[in-house]
Amino acid sequence: MDLQLQNKIIIVTGGARGIGKGIATLLAREGATAVIVSRTEAESLETVKEIEMFGGKAFQVEADLISPDACERAVNEVILKFGRIDGLVNNAGENDGVGLQSGNYEKFMLSLHKNLVHYYMVTHFALPELIKSRGSILNISSKTADTGQGGTSAYAAANGGRNALTREWAVELLPHGIRVNAIAVAECWTPLYERWIKTVANPEEKLETICNHIPLGKRMTTVEEIANTAAFLLSPVSSHTTGQVIYVDGGYVHLDRALS
Repeated sequence: MDLQLQNKIIIVTGGARGIGKGIATLLAREGATAVIVSRTEAESLETVKEIEMFGGKAFQVEADLISPDACERAVNEVILKFGRIDGLVNNAGENDGVGLQSGNYEKFMLSLHKNLVHYYMVTHFALPELIKSRGSILNISSKTADTGQGGTSAYAAANGGRNALTREWAVELLPHGIRVNAIAVAECWTPLYERWIKTVANPEEKLETICNHIPLGKRMTTVEEIANTAAFLLSPVSSHTTGQVIYVDGGYVHLDRALS
């Protein structure tokens, strides 16, 4: 299937590693230019190099998106370089464990800036170009908005906000023909997840327990599976899909717990 992404300019925040890197790489394989916005320049340059090695097109912008000014500068740099924006993937963030008991006002607000506020700010600054191109927006979200996790109030709240913004923007941007969707991620094997699993007691046993609770295949979701859905939702092929939160999770969130 031709996803009709050739020569599209698509921003991927947090595109230097993990899910963001997977999405950026697949977009480039589909002929788009993946614009990686990340605070880790060295990793971004390495990802750009990997993409260019197979003939793909990529560009990197260094920015710590916790700052609204940095969000604006990053978007402006993309516009200056390419003259347009055809798509946006809001992905950057991390489960930072700011809980109700373990956190405080400062930690909670900082986490919201790291995980939610920049979704709004980058989209706000990119919107004039997205309106011109009738582009697509994709928000990466998490199961924590639905299931809770314990000890991660800020991250759960941020993901609830990501889902709500997805539907709100889908409504607001209907007159402009801009589609807005989200992918909710549950148990996906990324470098960050691998680093976390190594911190728990008996990591192999813990991983097996987690996998046994994933109905489809008793295995983790792969980055590639997230990227495949992302590319589809960003592409004109999904032309009548908007305001949706798609769960690429092997049935983890919604299927009957008796299955696991």
